[in-house]
Amino acid sequence: MSYGIPAAEPSAQIPVCPRHPDRPAYVRCQRCGRPACPDCQRAAAVGFQCVDCVNETKRTTPAARSVYGGAAALGRPLATLAIIAACVLVYVLQWIVPNDGIYQDFAFATPYANPAYGAFEPWRMLTSAFLHSQGFILHIVLNMYMLWMFGQALEPLLGRVRFVALYLLSAIGGSVGYLLLTPAYAPGQEVTGVVGASGAIFGLFGAMLVVQRHRGGDTRQLWVLIAINGVIGFVIPQIAWQAHLGGLVTGALCAAVIAYVPRGRRQGLLQAAGLAVVLCLLIAATALHAAATSVPA
Repeated sequence: MSYGIPAAEPSAQIPVCPRHPDRPAYVRCQRCGRPACPDCQRAAAVGFQCVDCVNETKRTTPAARSVYGGAAALGRPLATLAIIAACVLVYVLQWIVPNDGIYQDFAFATPYANPAYGAFEPWRMLTSAFLHSQGFILHIVLNMYMLWMFGQALEPLLGRVRFVALYLLSAIGGSVGYLLLTPAYAPGQEVTGVVGASGAIFGLFGAMLVVQRHRGGDTRQLWVLIAINGVIGFVIPQIAWQAHLGGLVTGALCAAVIAYVPRGRRQGLLQAAGLAVVLCLLIAATALHAAATSVPA
């Protein structure tokens, strides 16, 4: 009696990665079922997914939005940190550059008849917000502290782009407030440049006030903070309360535009248009004041 030798079974085909055919892949994607090599595997809630499925999910999943329609600012408040870094860098340069060169070139002064500052130069209305007094270091320390406190609260709510727009417009609004509320130049009058982020910081105060009211939060502490800082502007000399008031009003207007625009597909467009209107109002106020006081443009 003889026994035959059984035929060998055909070897199973080794799965390979579709993106790297030269690599064997024994792990399959939990979504599409295709094999994926270690370089193409991405950890999922259960098991792994291939890189193609992960990218497809990112393309089809709506981006996370903030409360007021901006891209969600997750993690550290990068826009706030960037503004703080810019102010600190300029402050260091103020000490390095001799003869107050940066101060003379970028501080905002009104009236414009002072020869030290020359004719009206519009960029000073913004650049002055990044300068600070060299003779009083608490000027920049306190401003940056308040910027950090309110920035990390507002930036996630508004989104980074809207937050930066509000901050810059508030800085300009502070300069416009100082321009409108400062008495006209008289011959022999001493004129000094206005510097500091205080106008923009007050803009954050006004924005937080509007946002808190819109969300139904308690605003009493904010009113106390605004009142205390407002009184300080009148009590301590060489503080431009006019810039504080201008920034406060501008910040509140910008926040109202962002908060009260109806939600929908055109929310971002309407918010941008509203902020543009605020900028146009600031420009119109500056132009009308220049025309009324015969300021050379």
